[in-house]
Amino acid sequence: MNTSSSLYARRRAAVARALKAAGGGVALLPTAPEQSRNRDSHYAYRHDSYFYYLTGFDEPESWLLIEASGKTTLLCRPKNLEREIWDGIRLGPKAAPAALGVDAAHSVERLDTLMPQVLANQPTVWFPFATHHGLQTQVEGWLEQLRAKVRLGVGCPQSQRDLCGLLDEMRLIKDSHEVAILKRAGKISAQAHVRAMRTSAAMLRAGLDAREYHLDAELLHEFRRHGSQAAAYTSIVAAGANACVLHYRAGPAPLKAGELCLIDAGCELDGYASDITRTFPTNGRFTPAQRQLYDLVLQAQKAAIAATRPGKRFMDPHNAAVRVLAQGMLDTGLLSKQKHGRVDDVIESGAYRQFYMHRTGHWMGMDVHDCGDYTEPGTRARQETDATGQTVMRRPSRILRPGMVLTIEPGIYVRPGKGVPREFWNIGIRIEDDALVTAQGCQLLTRGVPVEPDEIEALMRG
Repeated sequence: MNTSSSLYARRRAAVARALKAAGGGVALLPTAPEQSRNRDSHYAYRHDSYFYYLTGFDEPESWLLIEASGKTTLLCRPKNLEREIWDGIRLGPKAAPAALGVDAAHSVERLDTLMPQVLANQPTVWFPFATHHGLQTQVEGWLEQLRAKVRLGVGCPQSQRDLCGLLDEMRLIKDSHEVAILKRAGKISAQAHVRAMRTSAAMLRAGLDAREYHLDAELLHEFRRHGSQAAAYTSIVAAGANACVLHYRAGPAPLKAGELCLIDAGCELDGYASDITRTFPTNGRFTPAQRQLYDLVLQAQKAAIAATRPGKRFMDPHNAAVRVLAQGMLDTGLLSKQKHGRVDDVIESGAYRQFYMHRTGHWMGMDVHDCGDYTEPGTRARQETDATGQTVMRRPSRILRPGMVLTIEPGIYVRPGKGVPREFWNIGIRIEDDALVTAQGCQLLTRGVPVEPDEIEALMRG
């Protein structure tokens, strides 16, 4: 077994121990299916994250079985010379045990025959709920076969449990192998943002017709040039007023001198995501109004970064950023002090949401919005009053611990409106970095691209 396969073997062993501690059973985990795009064309294949986390195997039509005893079984596509000519080499069941470190492997064609045998006399069947269309029906079909054999002395699992919760807790704390990949992914993505900034300024200086899709192409080129397999998500490249649309996609809008461009983009490397947002002046020079709001968002991010450390809760960085932004909205006149009062009043009323309507971060790892509970396990919900005055029941947010990775991404989005200072209209700004919680605080994995406005301007002049 090589170093890589031993890593996945250790993770599978941890799952087996958890199953045993929970009363036993067997865990079933399929990978993601291939998806048709149109007629005989498919979308680029991407494995299921849970499956890959436990196998490092990225072929479709595969299943992993883990028993509380520790036995692991893989089902995968059989060798097929004709299909391999068209679609590529398959690992095959014979080679799988040595290559992946599993105990046994079979053709996926045996799935419906083998599964009732594996489930027989098990107390519990574990599988990921609500993640694979039709999986519940498949499991029920296998259990139905076992029910028919009860009079023959064959036991049928008496309970079904969600495997996601168990795996989410494992994936929430990243190991050294994962951290190394995330750091490299962050470095590649930062280089892509640098390339996009420089391209924007150079094209406008040359008088060229610069569009959002030009910068999108530069991002993808840099991702692939450094070995990334794909973008971690559809890149946001939003020029001018488009930056006030949170999930805008790169289109044909022109990059105009005097406007800002917001890019939210990151690569996926070896199954792990990165996630960076930078906002910059298309021609390399901030206007006074742009600089005023940019400085505000940057100060909000710095406050959130300072609140990202062990022992703090997941919502603490958000709350720190909101306080800075709310005060800034009052200071700049985006919110009227006469109407909205002081900063505590703005926070309590939720008035800041007119210009800042999303949370300051999310978990990140194999998925850009990674799995993991955002509330602390084992705590009770408590009564709170939300910004609309409604009474809600919430559990305390998650306590941050070393090894967790989250984004820190405050922003401000100013649409034209009554009472909104005209100099700020159509300015959208977000600054986002990926943070690894460490014993001392947090480490930003994505600062290979400048964030200070003077540094951005200097970069784009170069």
